[in-house]
Amino acid sequence: MNATSIRPVAIKIDEDTRARIKRLAAARQRSSHWLMLEAIRQYVEREEKREAFRQDGMRAWNEYQATGLHVTLEEADAWLAQLEAGKDVEPPECHI
Repeated sequence: MNATSIRPVAIKIDEDTRARIKRLAAARQRSSHWLMLEAIRQYVEREEKREAFRQDGMRAWNEYQATGLHVTLEEADAWLAQLEAGKDVEPPECHI
């Protein structure tokens, strides 16, 4: 990240939260700013992954609705059991 892409942002937090952040920052030997920035980065990364997972699920659901292709719970369970047993097996074929 270069200096020209960094912009200050103000947020309003209650005094209790501010004091908690200061205590944690002191315990970690970091600044309050660093701690808040790290928290925001981690939150955004986690939420991006969650959204990508949700989008993958929606795509899979839409594909299933369009094609009807699927595997049964029993087929998936048997395949996963083989993988768990250390066997290198292909996933079951999708069918209607």
